[in-house]
Amino acid sequence: MKYRTILLFGAPGSGKGTQGRIIGKIPSFFYFACGDAFRNLRIHDPIGRTFIDYSSRGQLVPDEPTIELWRKTIKAAEVDGSFLPATDTLVLDGIPRNPRQVEILKEFIDVRAVFNLACADTVKMIERLQRRALRENRLDDANLDVIEKRFVTYERETKPVLDCYDAKLVHAIDSTQEPVNVLTNILDIVVTV
Repeated sequence: MKYRTILLFGAPGSGKGTQGRIIGKIPSFFYFACGDAFRNLRIHDPIGRTFIDYSSRGQLVPDEPTIELWRKTIKAAEVDGSFLPATDTLVLDGIPRNPRQVEILKEFIDVRAVFNLACADTVKMIERLQRRALRENRLDDANLDVIEKRFVTYERETKPVLDCYDAKLVHAIDSTQEPVNVLTNILDIVVTV
């Protein structure tokens, strides 16, 4: 059985995490943020060390450990009953991060919608990331050089993911709006998919 899925997509600081955490609190939605899953690993965990090594340079973690972490986390959520695949919609943030991950995940997920949170204001996204760095002690969001590398990585490696999905599934959402308006735009579409 493939998981019924919606994807939250966009550049770093576009608001994916804000929207994902809210949607994940709605009954019958299960939110998974790949970055959060990596940050919750212990430094002694091999995947945790890999994450720190790559994220500190503004690079994406390689596909294999990323997919392995995703699968383990989703299976654990199924076992503990927090994710019920028969009735819940999986909300993914930060995965798939490149076209190869799209191909790998095809066997596991049925993507019903891709919400492309678009923010043309790079300064605003940088401010969001740096505020989050202070609030959540996220070292990968504090360094301006790392942030700029993350934007380059997004453009080069992640943005092509949008071309992997039928255009009818991709919904551009202006994420410069107030978060409640972004949420309203997303939910208006979610109820139809």
